[in-house]
Amino acid sequence: MKGESLYQHQWFDGSQVDLPTGKVVCVGRNYAEHAQELNNPVPTEPLLFMKPASSIVSLEQPVVVKADFGSVHYETEIAVLIGKKLAGAPEGEVAAGISGVGIALDLTLRELQSTLKEKGHPWEKAKGFDGSCPLSAFVPAECIVDWQDVPVQLHINGKLRQSGNSSQMLNGILPLIAYISTFFTLEPGDVVITGTPAGVGQLEPGMQLKAALPGLLDVSTEIV
Repeated sequence: MKGESLYQHQWFDGSQVDLPTGKVVCVGRNYAEHAQELNNPVPTEPLLFMKPASSIVSLEQPVVVKADFGSVHYETEIAVLIGKKLAGAPEGEVAAGISGVGIALDLTLRELQSTLKEKGHPWEKAKGFDGSCPLSAFVPAECIVDWQDVPVQLHINGKLRQSGNSSQMLNGILPLIAYISTFFTLEPGDVVITGTPAGVGQLEPGMQLKAALPGLLDVSTEIV
C-alpha cells in the first residue's frame, strides 16, 4: 500500500485528468518469456483479470511493502487510460477511445498467488489488494506514433531489470483492448495494463526504481 490520499489520474505535466478513477483491467502472460520464467503455459487467448479502483496509487510516491503480506513481486507494464466508452469495439475504433499512456507496476503477492492457484481458488487477493497498482501520470495518446512499437523498461538500483516492447506482446495493445471490450465495457477513467516482460522479481525496502517508456516519460520511486 502507498499513501493515504485519494488517487486522481494526472497528466505528466502535473495537471489533473478530467476523468474519474475506474477499474483496472489486466492481462496475464502477454509476453511469452514472462510466462516461461514463471513456468506457466503460454496462453492461446488473453488471460484477463481485474483490480478495483482502490488498488490504484501514485507511482510518484514511495511504494510501501507490507512485511506481513509475504513476498511482493513487481511487474512493469504499459498502462492505457480509457477516454471514451468502449463496448464491443472493433479494433479500428479503439485508438480513438484512448486518452493517455503511462506506466503501471502490477504488484503481486507471489506466495499467496501460488497457494491459491494450488487450491484452485480465485487469486484476486494476490493481485487486487489495496495499493497493488502504482500508476504513473499519463502522456496524451497522441504521443504514440505506433502502438506496435512502445518500449517499457524498469531499472532497480541503476541496473536494467525489465525491458520489453509492445511488438513482443502475444496480443497487441489495440486488438487486446478490442477483445476486452467484448466482455467488459470500458468506461472513461478505466485503465488497461497490458502485461509484463520477463525479469520480474521481489521488492525489498531500500530499492530505488526507475520505470520508463523511453522517449515518452520516466518515473523514479523507492520501496519503503
